[in-house]
Amino acid sequence: MVKMTMIARVTDGLPLAEGLDDGRDLKDAEMYKQQVKALFKNLSKGQNEASRMSIETGPYVFHYIIEGRVCYLTMCDRAYPKKLAFQYLEDLRNEFERVNGAHIETAARPYAFIKFDTFIQKTKKLYQDTRTQRNIAKLNDELYEVHQIMTRNVQEVLGVGEKLDQVSQMSSRLTSESRIYADKARDLNRQALIRKWAPVAVVLGVVFLLFWVKAKLW
Repeated sequence: MVKMTMIARVTDGLPLAEGLDDGRDLKDAEMYKQQVKALFKNLSKGQNEASRMSIETGPYVFHYIIEGRVCYLTMCDRAYPKKLAFQYLEDLRNEFERVNGAHIETAARPYAFIKFDTFIQKTKKLYQDTRTQRNIAKLNDELYEVHQIMTRNVQEVLGVGEKLDQVSQMSSRLTSESRIYADKARDLNRQALIRKWAPVAVVLGVVFLLFWVKAKLW
């Protein structure tokens, strides 16, 4: 069964719409939603760029498609047919593009298209029972194949993002420490120059003062 549906803008991970009733009877629903948000964050950084992918997480599977600037994602039971999951997402994509396509780029707040939930719920009901004549026909449709869509594990996918975040943090830290080191090196060089030339300056100052006093007396 379809358990969760979320739609987000790929460029910045901004959530655009979701199934409002999703997750109410789902154990650990918040954990799965956090995984989805982490996945959207990774996608906004250009990670996991496959336009079609399935990601296993516990007893469920995330399926997503990316079209243009938008990622359409659903979470289903592992036993739910992959083919139906992706056709469900295609139906959402076609309607979302038709209704909201012109406003996707200008959306500035999360869930700007929350009213799309009405279509999500209506479409989800059509796909819930895999034994209906309609869905059996879709499963037998040879024009839509999903065999080439990659399946990965959520730890593997999100772990890549975490590692890259760590590398980015280490890089930023090294850059900051390099700047601090450079500043300290400049200070040390300045102090060394002062220690080197200060005695000479003092001697010259004293000599100049003596000549000046001598000139005044004569």
